Amino acid sequence: MADRSQSSGATQGDARFEDGGPASDMPLFIKAMDAASLPVISALVQDAVYPITEMRIQKTKRRFAALINRFRWEDADAARAEGRPFERVQSLLLVEDMIGAKTTGIDRSDPDLVLSLLSIGFEPGEDGTGRLILTLAGDGAVALDVECLDVSLRDVTRPYAAPSGKAPRHDV
Repeated sequence: MADRSQSSGATQGDARFEDGGPASDMPLFIKAMDAASLPVISALVQDAVYPITEMRIQKTKRRFAALINRFRWEDADAARAEGRPFERVQSLLLVEDMIGAKTTGIDRSDPDLVLSLLSIGFEPGEDGTGRLILTLAGDGAVALDVECLDVSLRDVTRPYAAPSGKAPRHDV
């Protein structure tokens, strides 16, 4: 599902990734068009953080977009084995064909609010539509009613060392 090739449409035209750097620096581009492939994206965005100002619910374009700072789970085992720093990367999380949106537990008037994404789930509707749910830390959520499932995750910066130097922990 992840496409890291230079010649694909996933990276074409993005000069930040056209210098022939290491394959591990190549941008991730992944798309989920059905509920079976959504857990891959959900796993990759686990522990992503983003300021509320980087989240857009675009009703006229029928789109949800968030510029997230995600931990590079896909590289964590290799980084640990090689003694390299763990990495983060900025990525665009995009949901198309949105027909409605609702946030709960989020103070959207606080411009300094930073959201922490825990998971993405999908509840199919009876008529072919469904609800995509972004679960956030602190009992917050973004519920997106969608005509069909069309979710993509695309890296937009090179990976960089995680400021804490550590991988997120879930044993607390």
